[in-house]
Amino acid sequence: MDTHAALYKQGKDRLDYLRQFAQRQPVSLQQKMADIGISRRDFIKWTASVTAMFALPLPFSNLVAEAAELADRVPLIWLHMAECTGCSESLIRTDTPNLDTLIFDHISLEYHETLMAAAGWQAEENLENALETYKGRYLLAVEGAIPTANNGTFLTIGCKGHTGLHIVKEAAENAAAIISVGTCAAFGGVQAAAPNPTGAKGVYEVVDKPVINLGGCPPSEKNIVGTLMYFIMFGKLPALDMFNRPKWAYGARVHDNCERRGRFDAGEFVEEFGDEGAKEGYCLYKMGCKGPYTYNNCPTERFNHHTSWPVLAGHGCMGCSEPNFWDDMADFEKPLGRQLLHGLDATADTIGAVILGAAAVGIGAHAVISVFAKPLEE
Repeated sequence: MDTHAALYKQGKDRLDYLRQFAQRQPVSLQQKMADIGISRRDFIKWTASVTAMFALPLPFSNLVAEAAELADRVPLIWLHMAECTGCSESLIRTDTPNLDTLIFDHISLEYHETLMAAAGWQAEENLENALETYKGRYLLAVEGAIPTANNGTFLTIGCKGHTGLHIVKEAAENAAAIISVGTCAAFGGVQAAAPNPTGAKGVYEVVDKPVINLGGCPPSEKNIVGTLMYFIMFGKLPALDMFNRPKWAYGARVHDNCERRGRFDAGEFVEEFGDEGAKEGYCLYKMGCKGPYTYNNCPTERFNHHTSWPVLAGHGCMGCSEPNFWDDMADFEKPLGRQLLHGLDATADTIGAVILGAAAVGIGAHAVISVFAKPLEE
């Protein structure tokens, strides 16, 4: 309780600090919500769900509400590097009206090449003004890998022809926090796959500051907005895993929360796409699912307004939130077998002995044999 009380006070102090810089908006957030049919009750329900997502006690929902109402005063600079814009698509292609989209739309989005109206010299000027005006106070989000070979000349942006490497380093210098949105920005993604002729790298490899990595191709919009909200509330990075991913989003394996996990434990696997097992929702491990090796909240948060995710739709997890997934997780439709276990997949490796118990050793043995007997054939 003392820890929660101290964290709550830290959040209150952070929001009071932000109010010093807040400029009164002509239309309040509450009025904006009312204008598009979102009630205060809906807003409070949303704050409660975000609080639960952070694994915080319910009283913290008050801080979430205050942070949301301040969100349109916190400047955000969003840079596009070597990417497909899928991470931006993940964020904006949600059901409307949607609170996540609303909060993001009304944050002070100073620069975003896809969403802003400015182009050419005006866009360059907007970026330069934002970097100077909000020095030390802006959030920096980067989408896409950073080509570094030949001094970064494989990627040049804008009418001044600056390299992506130059732009990211310049923007990172005075950022209050840096967020790599998606696996490309976090770890290099497909751009960094072998043989990687452009020398593509994750943001953390080219800047000398802490970076929050939001793995996923793309990451859930909940993970993007949740990370922004955490920084707004507390003014610091959330607890991170060994790859600098927020633990509240990447703290559990996809395998452990998958709706098909019971099928795995029972040794019930899809043998071929479209077979009876597929129709019955059997486990997709033998079809290449990388859920046992992947850490993300896809099964619980899902995509498109909590509608679905790849495994629910019938295809195995590709492991896209992990470093070097394009090389390490291939072939995406064949199982890895024991290649990447190394003690991390102890649950899958001891099905008969632990999960199913002594009374079900026969079923457990069938599960182990059917999964691992011929992992790389066909």
